[in-house]
Amino acid sequence: MRVRGNDYRVLRPEERFTPRLTVSVVVPAYGGQHELDLVLAALARQTYPAELTEVIVVDNGSEPPLRLPATRPARTRLVVCPRPGRAAARNAGLAEATGDVVHWLDSDVLLTPGAIEAHMRWHHAAPYLVVTGYIRFTEVEPPAELPADLERHFEPAKPHAWIVELVERTGGLTDNPKRPFSLHVGGATSVNAALLAAAGPMDDDLVLGQDTEMGYRLAQAGAVFVPEPSARAYHLGPTMRMRDQGPIDRVSHAFVADRIPTYRWLRGHPGRQWKVPYVTAVLDGAAGYEPVRAAVDALLACTVADLSVLLVGPWDTLERDRRAPLKDPALDLVLVQGHYEHEGRVRLSAAEDVDPSVPYVLRLPPGWVPGEDTVARLLDLARDEGLGLVNVLLDETGEGVAAARLERVSAFARARILAEPGEDLDDVVDAVSGVVWVEGESYGFTTEAGPPPLGRRGAYRGRQEAQAEAARLAKEAERLRAQVAKWKDEAGRWRRTAVELRREVGTLRRQLAAANRAQRSLRALVSTTMKRALAKRLRT
Repeated sequence: MRVRGNDYRVLRPEERFTPRLTVSVVVPAYGGQHELDLVLAALARQTYPAELTEVIVVDNGSEPPLRLPATRPARTRLVVCPRPGRAAARNAGLAEATGDVVHWLDSDVLLTPGAIEAHMRWHHAAPYLVVTGYIRFTEVEPPAELPADLERHFEPAKPHAWIVELVERTGGLTDNPKRPFSLHVGGATSVNAALLAAAGPMDDDLVLGQDTEMGYRLAQAGAVFVPEPSARAYHLGPTMRMRDQGPIDRVSHAFVADRIPTYRWLRGHPGRQWKVPYVTAVLDGAAGYEPVRAAVDALLACTVADLSVLLVGPWDTLERDRRAPLKDPALDLVLVQGHYEHEGRVRLSAAEDVDPSVPYVLRLPPGWVPGEDTVARLLDLARDEGLGLVNVLLDETGEGVAAARLERVSAFARARILAEPGEDLDDVVDAVSGVVWVEGESYGFTTEAGPPPLGRRGAYRGRQEAQAEAARLAKEAERLRAQVAKWKDEAGRWRRTAVELRREVGTLRRQLAAANRAQRSLRALVSTTMKRALAKRLRT
């Protein structure tokens, strides 16, 4: 079954399944021997077969050194990682892991007995999943021995509010969420080992945010992220993030901004470069100096500054002719190389080696030039619709079709996992993400170079002015909204006054009607009385 987007509900894992996959539980630890004893005792109670489970405890420089307690899973071993940091410890455990699935587990998280089985049920359904259990946080002091019933002992406990809120507002991460990889937390998450190998180990250059950054690379490798409420666990005390969220965000954002391009709010600067760009444009660098320059200059001047260009060509074979340069058969290639070899956003390569962390790749055929907003509009289309491929029809002749392609790297990574031998990869991408065709002319593609691009400093000023104007308009809109709200309040008061006046008028009308009736009655009474008196006088 092929999952579209992150809608894992089509997989339907079996409640009663035959376990066959092995799992490596990696537990990095720094001190906390008693808590580790409880964690291993909880792992010894797991319902998933012990012969399919190994536990790797990584001592990350504890003093005194950690030891393995008597109560532990049978296949438990202890390794030492002297390099400090949780990422380094996890990587040391990962290097030792032999399982089909790797289950990250913090050394202060106690799994309920069916937790690993709940994880593995999903991994038996598909080979590209990341499954996260539900952690609850308890303020109860760690007991001397593991209680027989964890849930009775540790409740009431606080849920992982951030994960619960993320899952609830995205329909369980199935409603095309923008960043499902945020679910990857190291406390109780399991990952297919082949997927981990494709994504690479944890980035131990990061000070904080390693879990999120690895989750992003897993998404780029084709992962589907699954929250599993029945995989329950208890965290002994609050996490560091719960205690110091503000300072932690300050530190982690400074680093992950360079590595997670989809965190757009962290990349507000209009002109700077990042380690991982948001989109890489791939062009044939040997297509001729003028056509290549027209396309590359247009790309560098477009409204998407978070962009790099990869020019593919035989650059390592060039030997510049110093005696007769104008007769050099590779002159155009020499000119392209000379023009861009020192441009920071352009890279010359003999092979198409795009960084797998880049979210989007734009493939542009020779002779076609994008407009100023072309790339931005294509990215908006792909992002808003969750598409894996946007094909751009540029020209159609008897010789064939000229087309540009905007590819979402994660969709193609998953398609490569799922494709049958000989199956067209675009068809698989269509199944897991969606493919559309658009007209190149309507998106601003031409065959001619445009006017010289605005200078970088001028572009920066222009963007600053645009941002200032946007801020001014936002303030004006806020002022107008406040004025409208004031008018609505005043209108409400006038409506209430009108209602009260109508009520008073009604009361006065009723009173006047009553007075008229009383007056008529009085007149009738007076008339009757006078007639009787007159009749009596006449009789006498």
